[in-house]
Amino acid sequence: MEEHRRHLSANLTDALDASRVVVLHGPRQSGKTTLARRIATARGGDYVSLDDDDVLGLALDDPHAFVRAFLPPVVIDEVQRAGDRLVRAVKIAVDDGTNAAGRFLLTGSTNFLTVPTISESLAGRATILTLWPFSQAELWGTSVGTHRAAGDAPPVSAQATQQSELTPSAVGASRSANAVERWFDQDSSLRRAARSVTSRSDYLQKMCVGGFPEVQQLSAHRRNRWFLGYAETVVSRDIAQLGDIRRAAMLPQMLRLAAAQTSSELNVSRWADQLGADRATVLSYLGWLRTVFLVHELSSWRRNRTSRVVQRPKLHVTDSGLAAGLLGLNAEALAALNHPMTGALFETFAVNEIVRLCSAAEMPVSLHHYRDNAQREVDLVLERSDGAVVAVEIKSTSSPRPDDLRNLVYFRDRLDAVEPGAFRAGVLLHAGANTLPHDDRLLSASLDTLWKPPR
Repeated sequence: MEEHRRHLSANLTDALDASRVVVLHGPRQSGKTTLARRIATARGGDYVSLDDDDVLGLALDDPHAFVRAFLPPVVIDEVQRAGDRLVRAVKIAVDDGTNAAGRFLLTGSTNFLTVPTISESLAGRATILTLWPFSQAELWGTSVGTHRAAGDAPPVSAQATQQSELTPSAVGASRSANAVERWFDQDSSLRRAARSVTSRSDYLQKMCVGGFPEVQQLSAHRRNRWFLGYAETVVSRDIAQLGDIRRAAMLPQMLRLAAAQTSSELNVSRWADQLGADRATVLSYLGWLRTVFLVHELSSWRRNRTSRVVQRPKLHVTDSGLAAGLLGLNAEALAALNHPMTGALFETFAVNEIVRLCSAAEMPVSLHHYRDNAQREVDLVLERSDGAVVAVEIKSTSSPRPDDLRNLVYFRDRLDAVEPGAFRAGVLLHAGANTLPHDDRLLSASLDTLWKPPR
């Protein structure tokens, strides 16, 4: 398998230079182990994996001796398997008065802050980063803002030709502005017209593949089998090992329901009715799906001075390929006119691409959705830590219309009225060919502008 430099690498390097402990968590099979091994090799540290039961036994038997037995940075893979005892030993080790940075890199396939076997947060000692599956920018082979050396398309392998997929190029990534950062910075690309050669069928294919490294070169049939096996492994192994799950058979049903309702607002009462469960059980099990990074939620965005908004979060499966695989869908099926899942999966695909870009951004960005009582909606509201805001609408159409910008116009005008200067850009992402600037910080853009740098 081709190796790719991850765009999070720059943030990870910065964190190791500044913090005594770095926690790198994210979905299982997203590439954490590969990245952690590279870090250990590059910095002359030791790598140990708690997926090895013999190593896990040593860590549980004497965690204090275990954490002192290796050269820093000590990379401990799947740290959640040893729970609080090992994390507390790490805490004691870094509280020895030396304050040396980069002593431990802990990785985990569960959310470090919500897994119940770990109550110690390492507050004040640790930087926490999330590694998602590959973004299209990483697969494309560009740095997060660097032009390709030549041409618009990376080379295509024989297998990729059969699958109508572009073969990723193993070009490294450097610290430079990605598409999201260009929107916030009101880059000149917002005022530049362009034309894309990526077709709607190309987008549907990429959407059904998703970003997990293992599936990139698999046929559609093998890929869907991998997704089903992946979901079963995470549900039966990771969740079952960590929690008291009395209705384990409901978890796969809930995950399929999440796939069927991806990019929709979460209605817990409706889910409870559909699953034949009470609200408390649904909320608890949804928490488990979040803890193992199978789903994520966009909270409702609000600034009280703008308008009253609906409070329900919007739910997305964390990988569009996984969602399509759980539903047994492929690109050919989704290409059918008015297929009920095409728009939802396209939106999830776009949102996940933006999530991955934001995780690699230099300044923290939070993600939300917006809907007010007049049913005006914006699919994605990005808010930077300095208060700057970008609004994004997502349409799976190949023929976007000016009217598709109307909610962005409303949102811009409302925010301008109460907080001048906060609104930086409104972007309509679509499956069409044309990227066109519109009046006053608005842009209609082909979705591939997220991974093809402006020229």
